[in-house]
Amino acid sequence: MNHPRVTIASVVEGEGEISALPVLLRRLMYEVQIWDADIQPPFLVDRGRLVRPGGLEAAVEAQARRVPADHPGGILVVIDADDDCPASLGPSLLARAEAARPDRRTAVVLANREFEAWFLASAPSLGGRAGLAERLEVPANSETLRDCKGWLTHHRRDGVRYRPRVDQAALTDVINLDLDRANSSSFDKFCRDITYLVTGKRGE
Repeated sequence: MNHPRVTIASVVEGEGEISALPVLLRRLMYEVQIWDADIQPPFLVDRGRLVRPGGLEAAVEAQARRVPADHPGGILVVIDADDDCPASLGPSLLARAEAARPDRRTAVVLANREFEAWFLASAPSLGGRAGLAERLEVPANSETLRDCKGWLTHHRRDGVRYRPRVDQAALTDVINLDLDRANSSSFDKFCRDITYLVTGKRGE
């Protein structure tokens, strides 16, 4: 018996996530033995436009066309929290996204403070990668640290700045997912939201 293929269409605000997010989604799919998921290319939208009335709704509408109504999966929105509180901005964006397309499963994840914070949460697994030092420790403030990109640059040993478009996907491919979930509440939420998109069941 053939089962409908899992399809995930995403919305991102950073150029690095265009290549990095599909890597992360495929890794999570492989963990639950889903080998043929249809991971659509992320739709890049400026953060300012996304949070303004109508911006998120237009992006969700565009991506909804890529997700068949009878398939598991849905629409995933991933943006940096920056200085906003994820606990307040996240639910408000989710409500808007769900109102725009109530016929599709939708998840909104705010990386606290930025996508790169998820690298810091599993820093020991990145030692020696992308020019980084061999021995790295998780900073105590990994989820509240400003300028995680700067932290990555500071801990490189090759004299090169961290470059999202070059390095983000490569680091995403090697982060320790279990360590990330243990050290980052926003990454743990991301994983639970992916489970919801695939299964329709909300994780604890």
